[in-house]
Amino acid sequence: METLGVIGGLGPMASAYFLQMVTEMTDAAEDQEHIEVLLHSCPQIPDRTRFLLGKSSEDPCPPMIRIGRQLAENGAQRIAIPCVTANFFYDRLCREIPVPVIDIISETAEYLSARDIKCVGLMATDGTVRCGFFQKQLEVFGIRVVLPSDERQADVMAVIYQDVKANRPVDMDRFSKAAEELRAKGSEVILLGCTELSMARRDNGIGAGYLDVMQLMAKVSVEHCGRLKAAYTELITKYTG
Repeated sequence: METLGVIGGLGPMASAYFLQMVTEMTDAAEDQEHIEVLLHSCPQIPDRTRFLLGKSSEDPCPPMIRIGRQLAENGAQRIAIPCVTANFFYDRLCREIPVPVIDIISETAEYLSARDIKCVGLMATDGTVRCGFFQKQLEVFGIRVVLPSDERQADVMAVIYQDVKANRPVDMDRFSKAAEELRAKGSEVILLGCTELSMARRDNGIGAGYLDVMQLMAKVSVEHCGRLKAAYTELITKYTG
C-alpha cells in the first residue's frame, strides 16, 4: 500500500469530503487496513481561477509545489489535489514534485471513453472552462464537450463561490438550470468538473447521468494506495427514485 499525500484547502470543504470518500471507498475490515493519508490543507493558496483569468498576479503554483515536496519528504508516495482547476498547472507540478501526481483530467477521459461516452457537458469554474485544458483532453479521446451559456455559467460559478466556498447550502435551482441546458445540448453525462460541485451530489438528489470528478479522483487514489470496494467501480449516477 502506498501513502497518499493530499494538497488540500482548495477549498477546505472539498478536501474534507475527499478524505471521507477515500475512507468510504476503501475495502477495509479494520482501521489498520485503511490508507495512510498525509493531508496538508492550505486555504491560503491563491485562487486558481482569479490567476488564470488575469484578475490576480498571485501564482498558486509555487505553494502547491512547496506542499507537494513537503508531503513527499514526509513519506507520501502519490499526490492527489482535490481541485480540478489546479490541473492547469499539472506539468509544472510534475516537474517539481518528486512523486507521481494524479492526473484527474486524463483519468476522467479514460473512464468515459471506456464506457463509450461520446458527448459530455462540463460544469466547472471559469478558469477551467476558459483555459480549455479539460476540453482538449476529452477531445483527444473523441469525446465532444458542450458548455453552459454565459448566463448558466454564471449560475455554476455562483454555486461554487457563493454557496459552497461560502459554506452555504447549494442553490439547486441554479444548479438544475445549468444541467438542463447541458442536457438540451446533447450531453450523455454531465461532469461535476469542480470539486465544490461534489457537495451538490452529496447533499441533494441530482438524478442520473452525472460523473463527479472528485469522486473519480478518490477512486483512483484508492486503487493506487489501497483496495477499492467493488461498489465504487461505476460512478456515473443512476436514477434512484
